[in-house]
Amino acid sequence: MTEQKATDTLAHLSLGKVSEYIDQYTPDLLQAVPRSMNRQALKCVDTQPFHGVDIWNGYELSWLNLKGKPCVALMQVEIPASSPNLIESKSFKLYLNSFNQWKIGGRDELQATLSRDLSHCAGEKVKVSLHDLDATKDYQIQHYQADLLDDLDIEVSEYQPNPQLLVCTDKLVERSHISHLLKSNCLITSQPDWASVLIRYSGNEIQPESLLRYLISFRQHNEFHEQCVERIFCDILQQCQPQNLTVYARYTRRGGLDINPFRSNFESPYANLRLIRQ
Repeated sequence: MTEQKATDTLAHLSLGKVSEYIDQYTPDLLQAVPRSMNRQALKCVDTQPFHGVDIWNGYELSWLNLKGKPCVALMQVEIPASSPNLIESKSFKLYLNSFNQWKIGGRDELQATLSRDLSHCAGEKVKVSLHDLDATKDYQIQHYQADLLDDLDIEVSEYQPNPQLLVCTDKLVERSHISHLLKSNCLITSQPDWASVLIRYSGNEIQPESLLRYLISFRQHNEFHEQCVERIFCDILQQCQPQNLTVYARYTRRGGLDINPFRSNFESPYANLRLIRQ
């Protein structure tokens, strides 16, 4: 994708603009962003070094039943990383709001509608599941078993992504690290996006201090959630050449939605475990 085409694509998004909140079903509110826009810079447009999924959790889904009574549910969405497009988050929120005063025959019909519309926008089959609000077992706050990087006493001076910050040794290891210090900014509005990121790898040891500096270097970087995770994956893969690598970010909820991109070259996506800031 050319730079001008990418600019034109972003210019048509509703993100960063005053929007009318439509409460009648309007699937055209959904807006796609080509994944190739970012993958071209990462040199992985045609073939990606990872597989994965973008897991979305929705907490503000409501509609009317055929008697006009409001209904609510929790929503989980899985968008394959292999899909041609990611779905722009503000357009997703506006789309969900369009069900607020819309009568629909039942939860199964709504779930099928959501899956159809989201699949059309993403360009590949999207899985949607709806859950009762008393499904507390699936929404308990969890913790990932990994070494915490955040307590390392380091000096930081770079706040734009720099893969050269990553330093490896000759020691072969299997490691799982987690950091709650990942912050980037929305590509369009520059609003802060906060996340916890899990990195699991096997291969030459990545010095933990260098990994933390690298993750912190995203602090003033403007990019969508999914793009940041793919950049982290590709930078680590190229700079450190691990045999196995997983990068999984759990982003803080905004506007009733949280986005959780998972990318790996050796394992399946993990369970949708909610972290404390979600």
